[in-house]
This record gives sequence, C-alpha cells and structure tokens, in this order.
Amino acid sequence: MSHVEHQETGKHFVARCAVITCSDTRFKDTDHSGNRIAELLEEAGHEVLFRNLVPDDADRIRNAVQEAKSLEAQLIITTGGTGISRRDTTFEAIQDLITTKIPGFGELFRMLSWEEIGPAAMMSRATAGLTDNAILFALPGSRNAVELAMQQLILPQIGHLLAERRR
Repeated sequence: MSHVEHQETGKHFVARCAVITCSDTRFKDTDHSGNRIAELLEEAGHEVLFRNLVPDDADRIRNAVQEAKSLEAQLIITTGGTGISRRDTTFEAIQDLITTKIPGFGELFRMLSWEEIGPAAMMSRATAGLTDNAILFALPGSRNAVELAMQQLILPQIGHLLAERRR
C-alpha cells in the first residue's frame, strides 16, 4: 500500500487526544500554545479529552502523561520544556515512557524550523514516539513552533499513525 493509500485509510479516524503544557511561566489564560494545539485538533475533528498545565518538573510531567494514558488517550501532545535550559525537563521526563522512537519527527521538525529560525533550531529537542497504546509528541512552547509541528507534520499524519498502531 502506498503512503497516499495509507493516508486515505486513516482519514476517518477520530483521535482521543491529550494536551499537556509543561511550563513554570504559563497559566490557563496565557497558555497560547496549549490552547492552539487543542483548537487545531478539534478543528480537525479530533476529541481533546484531557488538558493539563504542569510545571517544568520531570515527575509531574510523567504523571500527567500517565494520567492521559489512563484515560485511553491515543495521541498525547506536550508543549514546552524541550529546549536546553536547566528548567527544560520534558525530554528527560518522557524518554523512559517511549517504547518506540519516531526519530523522523524531530529531524523533520528541526529541518522545517531551520527555514524559520536558522541555526537556533538545533537547540530544540522536539521528539516523538510510541508509549504502549499512545503516540506521544513533545513540542516546544513557542506558538510558532506549535503551528509548524501541528500543521505540517502531526495533523496530516494522525490518521495514518493511528492506522499503523492498530496493525
């Protein structure tokens, strides 16, 4: 089956999604990136069944991901904490939860980011992988980065990813 046929097969999937913002500086009313992710998912016909905003703390991030998994979220998207500052702990928090890495996501994200922000793209540790029954994406906290990842990479492939997970 070609990639086009795979994408067609997956178009009809409605994903059960979770959005987790990892930040010490965002609050419900200033969580522009988390809100945008949820908005884009819902506009694409997916269900956002879990939202959480947690501090940049590895244990709290892991707990939020585990809570989303316990609600049977199929797609979990975190935003924030993927940089290289001391407080950026999302990458470390989720690495142990990922059973199968999807390295192409981070590679493509950084390539596309290069076109927008130049060499600063190398500092992003955006990543993706499979965790038991869920697909997990860790995105930067920037609204522009979220827009890029969601519109160019994640949304076009959600159905295809879910279809592959069911095999």
